[in-house]
Amino acid sequence: MALADPSTRVAYLKPIRDWLAQERARLKHEYFCRPQPDRNLRQHALLVDEVIARIASDLDIPPHVALLAVGGYGRGFLFPASDVDVLILLEKTPTPSEAQLIEAFVSLLWDVGLEPGISVRTLSECLEEAVKDVTVDTSMLEARWLYGNRTLAAQLLDRLTKARSLPKFLQAKLDEQRRRHERHHDIAMNLEPNIKESPGGLRDLQTVLWIARAAKIGGDIQADWSSLAQAGLITLDEAKLIAKHRRVLIDLRIRLHYLAGRREDRLVFDHQNTIAQQLRLKPTLAKRPSEVLMRRYYLSAKVIWQLNSILLANLSEFILRKQRDAVKPIDAEFELVNGNIAATDPKLFRRDPRAIFRAFLALQHTPQAEFFSAETLRALWREVPRIGPAFREDTEANRLFVQILNSDRLTFCLRRMSRYGILGRYLPAFGRIVGQMQHDLFHVYTVDEHILMVLRNMRRLVLPKFAHEFPLCHELAREFEGKHLLYLAGLFHDIAKGRGGDHSTLGMRDAKRFCKQLGLTKADGEFVAWLVEMHLNMSSTAQKQDLSDPEVVSLFAAKVGNERRLTALYLLTVADIRGTSPHVWNSWKARLLEELFRATRRLLRGDSAVNPHWLDYKRRDTLSRLGLDESVSRPALWSHVDERYFQRFDVEDLTWHAKVIGDAIAPETAAVHARAEPDGELFEVLIMTSDRSGLFARLTDAFERLRLDIVSAKIYTTTHGYALDTFLVVPKHRNEPGDALARIERELRRAIGSNALPSPATSRQSRQAKHFPLTPEIVLRPARTAAANGFYELSVTCSDRPGLLSSIARTLHEAGVSVHDARITTLGSRAEDVFIIESPLLAEPSEGNKLGEALRTRLTEITR
Repeated sequence: MALADPSTRVAYLKPIRDWLAQERARLKHEYFCRPQPDRNLRQHALLVDEVIARIASDLDIPPHVALLAVGGYGRGFLFPASDVDVLILLEKTPTPSEAQLIEAFVSLLWDVGLEPGISVRTLSECLEEAVKDVTVDTSMLEARWLYGNRTLAAQLLDRLTKARSLPKFLQAKLDEQRRRHERHHDIAMNLEPNIKESPGGLRDLQTVLWIARAAKIGGDIQADWSSLAQAGLITLDEAKLIAKHRRVLIDLRIRLHYLAGRREDRLVFDHQNTIAQQLRLKPTLAKRPSEVLMRRYYLSAKVIWQLNSILLANLSEFILRKQRDAVKPIDAEFELVNGNIAATDPKLFRRDPRAIFRAFLALQHTPQAEFFSAETLRALWREVPRIGPAFREDTEANRLFVQILNSDRLTFCLRRMSRYGILGRYLPAFGRIVGQMQHDLFHVYTVDEHILMVLRNMRRLVLPKFAHEFPLCHELAREFEGKHLLYLAGLFHDIAKGRGGDHSTLGMRDAKRFCKQLGLTKADGEFVAWLVEMHLNMSSTAQKQDLSDPEVVSLFAAKVGNERRLTALYLLTVADIRGTSPHVWNSWKARLLEELFRATRRLLRGDSAVNPHWLDYKRRDTLSRLGLDESVSRPALWSHVDERYFQRFDVEDLTWHAKVIGDAIAPETAAVHARAEPDGELFEVLIMTSDRSGLFARLTDAFERLRLDIVSAKIYTTTHGYALDTFLVVPKHRNEPGDALARIERELRRAIGSNALPSPATSRQSRQAKHFPLTPEIVLRPARTAAANGFYELSVTCSDRPGLLSSIARTLHEAGVSVHDARITTLGSRAEDVFIIESPLLAEPSEGNKLGEALRTRLTEITR
């Protein structure tokens, strides 16, 4: 058929394209009227089959050419917006006329709206590529004839089967899955999961079927779950369980494709609410409809992840047919068989469910063991429902759990106890938070995954091989008596989230009951409960209060009470913050927490925090570092500062100021000095310039334009009218320190020299903040230690976004308020900023209310 003429081509394509669009619209309408996921996927594949066959026939594709559907399309299941993968199989290299015809065929597929993925290969080329690339081999494993030479298609499948090394294919698919899981941090419970690729996603199911099909388990043509059950690889009940949870994921992916109008596999916040509405999910007292949806997804993903690992273990043993030639007895119940722990009696866990814990202890005490054998893992998993009230009250079972907490490979074992449902059955409070979302704008994991991350972090603090990460924490953790108490505190610190009420208080009560159940002493139970109740206190104090103020340290020390509690709280706080998100922890938080820990420890050991001569000590230490004798000379700057200056800055800062300012204490133009912290993650910036109205607003805007996040600001005015301001900033992107520092100094001088305030910035909220909005919270109260002098503490908690800090600074400037100190805390998409401000007008409550309303208005404006 000649389609060179454009008008002929349009006339040919239009009815096909219109029919295809009409049929796709019909399938969409039918799906939302009566969702049948498998039928929808099969019907989409049949539509495409018909279009491809028609175009191939109309173009007179030569009969010696074979068209094959490969990949997901080859399975006969096509998602609404998925690529259409087609293999054009040839006996030999195409002639020029054949190549031209193939090019025309592919062009028509695109023009009709199929978005095909085309590969053109000869039979020998297919075999060569399959040997080199397991991805190619996998796609052709599912090849399905569409049009043309059936004999050639059959030859391809036959020769691929003969050429395939089954053990190598198995290992390649296992390695492929391991790498894929690592890309997702081996976590199924991300708040925006990839339904296809995440652990527990659809790809995990397909990996099992690929291997089973390659091994011809369940039939030569198409392995599916019922055929695997008939082959004895799984039971009929397990096949039904897989089908149930597979349907949940397929339904969600179909809806995502329809909602996005393209291939979309991530269940992002933008789509969660809409899909929850489509499914008519109802809110509960503690959960929004989107949270109900996500919990449904997480529970299905967890079951799929469980069965994937069990089935892959079974397939490995079936394919490799390992002999029991490497057997090493462990005890009367367990032995090491080919590197895995195996129960000597398959009915052990049914006879005594406590053996589940003994199996994990055997795993912990056998360093060379990889995991459990396929048969043992399956037997263990099937008996998990036997963990009930009697099991929880059993003294021996509780003793075994304490042993698990005190043994090696703790993180590995607890993660797998969680994955296979053991932890949730043994500890119902943990079971209730499996798949529980967190909409606090800074956690990126569900509550259960966050808790496991905290336990992992706590364990890393103990292990010598990670000592380089946090040397002080490692030293403290290594010497801590009763490490299992730290792990218990980590296990319970967020376990009461999602119930309503204060999760720290509710979790404290849960922890106390569980410690009693474990048979711990009353003192140990109260210690764990105290840690759970106080787990947010240290981070709040360090990040929001002025640690140079001795009274702050004194009040915190009074809450802590003793050094053992302080050490445990410090370790838990570090592990907790690091377990929220890869982006929340930074060296500034590490430094603040360590500073608070050391200052509090000194006080608890007997050093007075409010020493009347502490400022004198600071001055003397600074002079010593500068190599100066106070009786002879002092830095010129000190003649123009008061006691507040020495209170605000530490010895390191005082020394740096004296060195870089020298005798230039009244610069005509702004003096800007920047330096990088030792780790290169933070920059410290010192600005000295003639004080002027709106300076703080200019500086915050300049930092934001430089893409630098301010984490701390100390604003001071000398007695001769010069601003002496320091900022601690974090670059959004890593640069070479030298280039970055020079640019910071240059741009800040330019901003300070400008006469006009920059225009207020507008910005978009993050997707998470948009869908889970945080109502701004503004609190104004007299500053704790400076109320008599007219200082006030302003706390602003809201969703973070670019331009936030400069907008707050502009509002304060317009209200005639001076900023003396700022603590900028950003937790993911949540900002918790504290300012120490001064204004004689704020003594009137009405003026404070006006300021609060002005800030709320500005925070609303910048997100438009």
